[in-house]
Amino acid sequence: MTTMQLTPEIDVRRAADRYASQYAWLDSKHSFSFGSHHDPANTHHGLLLVNNDDVVDAGTGFDTHPHRDMEIVTWVVRGSLVHQDSTGHTGLIYPGLAQRMSAGRGILHSEKNDSWRLQTDSAKPHDEPVHFVQMWVVPDEGGIEPGYEQLEIDADLMSGALVPVASGMREHDGNAAIRIRNKYAALHAARLEPGQSVELPDAPYLHLFVPRGAVTLEGAGPLATGDAVRFTATGGQRVTATESAEVLVWEMHAGIAA
Repeated sequence: MTTMQLTPEIDVRRAADRYASQYAWLDSKHSFSFGSHHDPANTHHGLLLVNNDDVVDAGTGFDTHPHRDMEIVTWVVRGSLVHQDSTGHTGLIYPGLAQRMSAGRGILHSEKNDSWRLQTDSAKPHDEPVHFVQMWVVPDEGGIEPGYEQLEIDADLMSGALVPVASGMREHDGNAAIRIRNKYAALHAARLEPGQSVELPDAPYLHLFVPRGAVTLEGAGPLATGDAVRFTATGGQRVTATESAEVLVWEMHAGIAA
């Protein structure tokens, strides 16, 4: 981790410019290098290494696969997603539910759009795709105990404020929905109706993502679904919805050492 001297910058990244992985069952758009796609000039921002915007067809999903030494936060925008992992955790993730998996020294997990199997009153599979954003940040240290946490925060989001979703920062002790194991990072979310606005935190690194809807960013103009902004050594701008929207904001007070 590093907190070197930084030059103020606001870098708008449009949805159409993201690298995409498309399969019969998956439409995945990547904000940073991911999988077989590697761009040495686009590996991370601050402590954020992955911001994948995924749409998965019903009855399909990611089979069991490994991770290690990563804090993984999943945010569902539409539909529902079933999580299962090698530590015995099974969870149904849906809009308004904060979820974190600490891969630690090693974990296996799967993510499937088959939540109908958990509904005892449903005899047939649903056919609704699930749309979710999966984000990875590095932990403070490697080799920690793997873990899982989820918490319903839908009521908090109704306020229209910027709500702490996941944080390891001391400033959020007692008011962050779930904990991540990085003391320099926090994820916030807001649901905004037209005309509502939130003020961004001030931090060495910020990452703003619009998973649905449209907003305007003070000083930068309109942002549409799938657009992102990388802030360096700045903050405090206002984000205002021009239609019903959600925003995800990573606040990071350190970066990854070169």
